[in-house]
Amino acid sequence: MKIQESAENYLETILMLSQRGTDVRSIDIANELDFSKPSVSIAMKNLRENGYIEMDDNGHITLLPPGEEIAQRMYERHTFLSRWLTGLGVDPKTAVEDACRIEHVISAESFDALKRACATHTELDFDADRE
Repeated sequence: MKIQESAENYLETILMLSQRGTDVRSIDIANELDFSKPSVSIAMKNLRENGYIEMDDNGHITLLPPGEEIAQRMYERHTFLSRWLTGLGVDPKTAVEDACRIEHVISAESFDALKRACATHTELDFDADRE
């Protein structure tokens, strides 16, 4: 099942907030993303109904395995792409913004190939006549 980009962003944000060592609540997500509390509440309801998160009686949000898998994938892509673009000389703010867009559309195959190329310091051939 294809998950929407906004849901991927919410899951990644939950992961990042939980890595700070505090309980994650809807208000924390709203503050982090600068979204309204009602918008976040609707998104959390959808994520809960689709089995990506659970919320306890105190409003603490926890990623379930399917949500954790997606969040980890987005976080890995975001981190790698941000660092890679910065390493290429892109302004750090622009690199983070671009990475946030790219992480949702790049295929697993292309992302893995990019990681392999960077890991082996392979010189890429940018011959304009080939695709």
